[in-house]
Amino acid sequence: MRRRDFIQGIAVSSAWPRATRAQQPSMPVVGVLSAEWPNAVTADRLRAFRQGLNDTGYVEGRNVMIEYRWAEGRNDRLPALAAELVRLPVNVIVSFGSTPASIAAKAATTTIPIVFATGGDPSGSAWSRALTGQVAT
Repeated sequence: MRRRDFIQGIAVSSAWPRATRAQQPSMPVVGVLSAEWPNAVTADRLRAFRQGLNDTGYVEGRNVMIEYRWAEGRNDRLPALAAELVRLPVNVIVSFGSTPASIAAKAATTTIPIVFATGGDPSGSAWSRALTGQVAT
């Protein structure tokens, strides 16, 4: 066997698994952006969120990935965290209980849908005024 044939064989065999993986459909990625940090309150919200996903057939790690970004009470970190989710990229950004997190997500993208959860009426908030031209629920 010639050396060139051997090297070509190794190159083809090492590229084969990558080509196979590239043909598989990628898993959707949900970005979770929060001004808070992981604690008992956010754990309850995330449990309910995951249950809602499960109820519609999406199971974290099996057919959907979730990327978490926590500002840990520092709203100044939110724009960078939102930009990081956009760069990954994610298919949707979910913002829990924080108008600043939702506004940071909106500022980071005009193409990725944003789902926000708030306890109040968002129609009169800064968030609703910031929604012009944005896909948000």
